[in-house]
Amino acid sequence: MSSVVHQIARPHGSPTGAEFALVTGPTPTPTPGTALVENLYLSVDPYMRQVMDDGDLHAPMEGRALGRIVASLDPALPVGGLVFHRHGWRTHALVTPADSRPLPDLPGVPLSAHLGVLGGTGLSAYVGLVRIAQLRPGETVFISAAAGAVGSAAGQLARLLGASRVIGSTGSAAKARHLTDALGFDAALDYRAGDLTGQLAKAAPDGIDVYLDNVGGDHLEAAIASLREHGRIAWCGAVAQYSSLEPPAAPRNLFEVMAKSLRLEGFLVREHLDARPALEELLVPHIQSGRVSVDETVVDGIDNMVSAFLGMLRGENLGKMIVRL
Repeated sequence: MSSVVHQIARPHGSPTGAEFALVTGPTPTPTPGTALVENLYLSVDPYMRQVMDDGDLHAPMEGRALGRIVASLDPALPVGGLVFHRHGWRTHALVTPADSRPLPDLPGVPLSAHLGVLGGTGLSAYVGLVRIAQLRPGETVFISAAAGAVGSAAGQLARLLGASRVIGSTGSAAKARHLTDALGFDAALDYRAGDLTGQLAKAAPDGIDVYLDNVGGDHLEAAIASLREHGRIAWCGAVAQYSSLEPPAAPRNLFEVMAKSLRLEGFLVREHLDARPALEELLVPHIQSGRVSVDETVVDGIDNMVSAFLGMLRGENLGKMIVRL
């Protein structure tokens, strides 16, 4: 038998879980040109909240997944092989060579890393810092949602890329300690403590050069206030606004983008998939040596997929949120 999570209703504001249903049925059978994958790990990502607003109803949610081929009618997809694909939120999936990617055997690298620091979230961090913000050695970096999947990867990447000071913001004192004690951030701010602009100014008295934005709102305003002239903002996401019923308020100091000659650029990681080999070349040796942590929160079972998703939206995860089947 196979289990699939369907979206059955649209959310109004923050999802409650009632928008989903777990559906069971016969395990799919491969047809010529396809292979059956038994999923091992499923990704949980903030962008899925946006998909809920316009994706198909009474159909499986889309998402990144890793699995093992258990039956195949295509020689390019041999039984026993491990693959990445985007038919998530289910225990089994039919894939083709065109919509799946074989995974390399990397000793010392957990398979789940291909959904996190070596997956789309790590690639988002890499693209934001290297291609969009063009981080240079010796610069100071500020990262919002720093204890999440993209943020935790970005902090470690910034250090490898030569940043002189790495500052992160997160939603609790415990998470702030995790950033400094486990991930090597120089300073961590608890935005729930208030006065984020003042906290950032204290953590970076000489200003910041680069801001990787995963939140928007007051974080963007604080970053603009601290950015030096010709600073750069790589806008990766705005998770704080995905479930808001009100239009987002623009930063009150947006005029400083002009006054300081700042550059703000948004990006979609799907337009930069060609950067994956460079990311892997940089990170794999450091994962194997232990210098880079595969930071993740793992929840077991397809029946806990929805609770993992809701927990991620509430910020209950450290690093990448993953469901293990």
